Amino acid sequence: MDISYFEEVAKLTGVFGVKVTRKEEELVYKMWDEESRRNVYSVSKSFTACAVGFAVSEGLLSLEEPLTEAFADSMPPVVGENLKRARVRDLLTMCLGQERAKLMAPERPLYEEDDWVRLSFTFPFVYAPGEKFVYSNVGPYLAGMLVQRRAGTDLVEYLTPRLFAPLAIKRPTWETDPLGNTFGSSGLMLTLSELHRFGLFCLQKGKWDGKQLIDPVWLATCTRPQSAAPYGYCFWMGEKNSYRADGKNGQLCIVFPEKEAVVTLVSESRHVPLIFRAVYDTIYPQL
Repeated sequence: MDISYFEEVAKLTGVFGVKVTRKEEELVYKMWDEESRRNVYSVSKSFTACAVGFAVSEGLLSLEEPLTEAFADSMPPVVGENLKRARVRDLLTMCLGQERAKLMAPERPLYEEDDWVRLSFTFPFVYAPGEKFVYSNVGPYLAGMLVQRRAGTDLVEYLTPRLFAPLAIKRPTWETDPLGNTFGSSGLMLTLSELHRFGLFCLQKGKWDGKQLIDPVWLATCTRPQSAAPYGYCFWMGEKNSYRADGKNGQLCIVFPEKEAVVTLVSESRHVPLIFRAVYDTIYPQL
């Protein structure tokens, strides 16, 4: 595969590395920096969605459970009608009903409240669940918290035997909230190759080394739109009938099911749209 044009874009936009696999053949593996673990930011959400999928299959939680029951001890004094209608499912779609993005990176060090679950329910539920897409860290964080509470362990421990260990991801570091709970919306640390294996796992519909790790129906649900927005359960939809795990500054794990291919990048970029164009216009046509 000729990636000469992509290399020029990579050097200009802050891409650290790229890996491309098609039909189980590695076509490209190129690093412009050391392959070390880096913060993959909101890619973390896609791993949290898998944790929810495991928990659902194990009977630990239900997508139809009202949040007022799932988090009964964290409700505000007055519970509005929109919050009463919200279900666990709404935590995964970015259509929870709150008006603004919350628990975002610049805010997290500044909150006086250490109990971020309780804090999350103080943010107004202005819309009915499903009514409006508002990208926020609240929903996936709460989804991850529910898994942790029901499983009795943090997300790293929970996912290790189910996902991390099978994919040869040795105990990763993951950001925590002030009370020590895994912050399921961001802060997972992975290498390029570790993230790429996650993409291959998704491409293979949740199968790895001949073993079905997660319900393929769950992954199919995660990777198709769940609202008018191009967003499923913590996965984005994209061009060329692709879907992806997507993190700030160009952490991208793009799956092209029709090509049986995965393109993964780690970056520190302020020019992510240029990276997308380079992938779609120069790498994709060669798949």
